[in-house]
Amino acid sequence: MIAVIQRVSNAEVKIEGKVHSSIGPGLLVLLGISKGDTENELKYIARKLTEIRIFADENDKMNLNIKDINGEIMLISQFTLCAETKKSGNRPSFTSAESPEIAEILYEKTKSELANLYSSEKIKSGVFAAKMNISLTNLGPVTILLEKKFNE
Repeated sequence: MIAVIQRVSNAEVKIEGKVHSSIGPGLLVLLGISKGDTENELKYIARKLTEIRIFADENDKMNLNIKDINGEIMLISQFTLCAETKKSGNRPSFTSAESPEIAEILYEKTKSELANLYSSEKIKSGVFAAKMNISLTNLGPVTILLEKKFNE
């Protein structure tokens, strides 16, 4: 499981030209689900998202987490994070991405886990497998790659 975490001052998801969801200060998380990922990985990722200290305290040090700032989390499924690009060609392969049927279940469970660990009102999302336009203002900028694989 791969998560690209972006600290944002705001983010918005549009589907077919209409705003589907938006957040203020918080985290925009792009989530890639790989073949073999389980609930162990999603629980690890969800816990890290709620506990990672990447927000500035009163001394401008990254010491606060999402709960400390009462921020929001926008979770977006993005299978392209599972791209394989090491072969000699220029076209990425997505064979390591989980099947849509299983990935959607794990994506929904990740949203539920975030809601359980934090607050259901603070968790926003896109629509699984939809074509989405995402806009954001990256605060900092701060972008962190989080990857977890228990079954390797």
